[in-house]
Amino acid sequence: MPQKGKSLDLIIDNNHQSDGYYCSGDVVSGHISLKISEATTVKAIKVLLKGYAQVSWMHKWSRCSEERKHLSLSKTLLASTGQDLILHSGMYVIPFELQLPQSPLVSSFSGKHGHVFYMVQAVLKTPFHENHRVCRELCILNPIDVNMPSLISPVSQTCKKMIGSWIFTSGPISLSVSIDRQGYCRGESIPICALIENLSSRLVVPKAVIYQIQTYMAKGKKKIIKQVVASASGNVVPSDCSSRWNGNALKIPPVSPSILNSDILKVEYLLAVIVQIPGAKNLEVLLPLVISTDGRSSHSFDTSIMDMSLLYPMFTLPDVAEAPPSYAEVVLEEQFEDHSPPAYQPQPDWLLDGPAYNQQFRLQPPPSYSEIYPNEH
Repeated sequence: MPQKGKSLDLIIDNNHQSDGYYCSGDVVSGHISLKISEATTVKAIKVLLKGYAQVSWMHKWSRCSEERKHLSLSKTLLASTGQDLILHSGMYVIPFELQLPQSPLVSSFSGKHGHVFYMVQAVLKTPFHENHRVCRELCILNPIDVNMPSLISPVSQTCKKMIGSWIFTSGPISLSVSIDRQGYCRGESIPICALIENLSSRLVVPKAVIYQIQTYMAKGKKKIIKQVVASASGNVVPSDCSSRWNGNALKIPPVSPSILNSDILKVEYLLAVIVQIPGAKNLEVLLPLVISTDGRSSHSFDTSIMDMSLLYPMFTLPDVAEAPPSYAEVVLEEQFEDHSPPAYQPQPDWLLDGPAYNQQFRLQPPPSYSEIYPNEH
């Protein structure tokens, strides 16, 4: 609380980055504004820079929580040296500079069960009184090099399943998907090559989804949150037909960047291409993504199908069955009337140029969540 006759404020320079964030090695500058109405004895004026990661959630009847300190810097701007330091009434403006460490920092983030936050704090110390403090939030981003060799190689995967059983088997459905690389920046579009072969007796519908996976870890337990940040649905693929897409794009919205360097909080992304099958479990291909903040890189698009396991370890989600769509969702009303399949369309435009989920983010996830409860230790 402000002390009588004193007013303390902290202003951070806003001319560092157009996006208002700081990275490792950057200098955080600004000034402390102190207004006093009468002569005051001051012990010290300091500026602090702190950063923490915290996670917390309820597990059965107990709370799981952890905290990590990621940053702690301090600088004394004004201090008494043996004698009382007396400031007369008036306005004092004290500039400051603090350099962030060169080592990588964990990006700022706010999620359902945890967050990573940084703050700059001004502290006024006076004799016989509680310290006067004022804080300002600082946004930190850890830039990820999406041009690393492990992130610029094409990846692909193929999966297949039979529909029905025994004498009622109607035929297989297969899905092959490839993308040109795994590392992308916000605002870039992911060119997807996919081939669906539907040799079953059912009508199927393709869908492309970008998932954000938040993983919170505390006391040997995990809490996982899965949510959709962008999606697009395609046209019906009739029985005994195939559809191919070459380079259709799904745009990445302005989501939080991947967080891979914290031991209690992770943010990861998956591209899922799904074939929705009425009356059966969906067929899907999951390809991991690493999303960085900004900057664009030029890559040639390779449509060749490669073995994903040679390039990147398989990322699997907890096996949660998804309810199949109803017949009315995949069959047009006219088709329902005459029971006739639609004409074959070799190049349906099923991937959108823009994000299906277009809410603006400020390093925060979308508001709706679907929770997954994996096997907990």
